[in-house]
Amino acid sequence: MSAYWITTYKAVHDPDKVAAYAAIAGPALTAAGGTFLVRGMPEATFEKGETTRTVVIEFPSVEAAVAAHDSEAYQEALRALDGGADRDMRVVPGA
Repeated sequence: MSAYWITTYKAVHDPDKVAAYAAIAGPALTAAGGTFLVRGMPEATFEKGETTRTVVIEFPSVEAAVAAHDSEAYQEALRALDGGADRDMRVVPGA
């Protein structure tokens, strides 16, 4: 069953670190089987929705998404981020 890696950016402290993270994370997650479905700011929000950058990546399974997170390639991206943003990340199984 597909799974979705959902990230919202609560605050960006260092745009350069976020850019460095993105340059490494995108290829790492794609190589791990992820498909980017959403990347950007919301066009509309409702019911206490936040106007924060949102990323949604589809993976073949929860296990694949967790393995992508734990991979050395993605851990390198996290080291590049180095506190440059506060994010909420979760993996949710598909319906």
